[in-house]
Amino acid sequence: MQVIKVAIADDHKIFRKGVILSLRPYSNIKFVLEAENGEDLINGLAEAEPDVVLMDLRMPQKDGIEATKAISKQYPHIYVVVLSMYEDERFVYHLMENGANGYLLKNAEPQEIRKAIIDVYEKGYYLNNFVNRILLKRTHAKQKIAPSLNNEITITEKERDVLQFICMEFTAQEIAQKMEISPRTVEAIKDRLMERFGSKNTAGLVFFAVKNNLVD
Repeated sequence: MQVIKVAIADDHKIFRKGVILSLRPYSNIKFVLEAENGEDLINGLAEAEPDVVLMDLRMPQKDGIEATKAISKQYPHIYVVVLSMYEDERFVYHLMENGANGYLLKNAEPQEIRKAIIDVYEKGYYLNNFVNRILLKRTHAKQKIAPSLNNEITITEKERDVLQFICMEFTAQEIAQKMEISPRTVEAIKDRLMERFGSKNTAGLVFFAVKNNLVD
């Protein structure tokens, strides 16, 4: 498996070192940048060129929310996995809709952190049970609101199929094989849907699809 370059931003040095040490057994993960605040992280990205960032939220100078939004805008090819102590669903929803590709709590096991890194690198997002519960809760709350025909979202059958496979965590190559189309066509459809729905990344697209009941 290709080596995934990872950066970590957290103002607690002991926690940073602990995460790095816990992932050392996995030879496909290489840490290329440590930062104690969002400002230092942003300043180091161009030189370190990480594929994935593990992001704390509460940090001095530039917090994780600001840093995540900045990375989404300046470095859209870099994936962000939030690693935070905050279980508040408002943080989860806000971060996932504004550039984060995954959200983990700081008590996550090293195996889950590794899986999140690999999933966002290969598929563009990582949704664990914690985030899925929040999605389902939001969807259930939305269903209590009377529907409006004026706000109906329409997509083609092909777009719906691609969206369904994306939500099932298939890669563009796997989707292309299943639908007998080219990977480039899959990416084009995904990009078109992201632009139409205002999603910043694949995770945001999945959130939008589930929130609006566009997939089964």
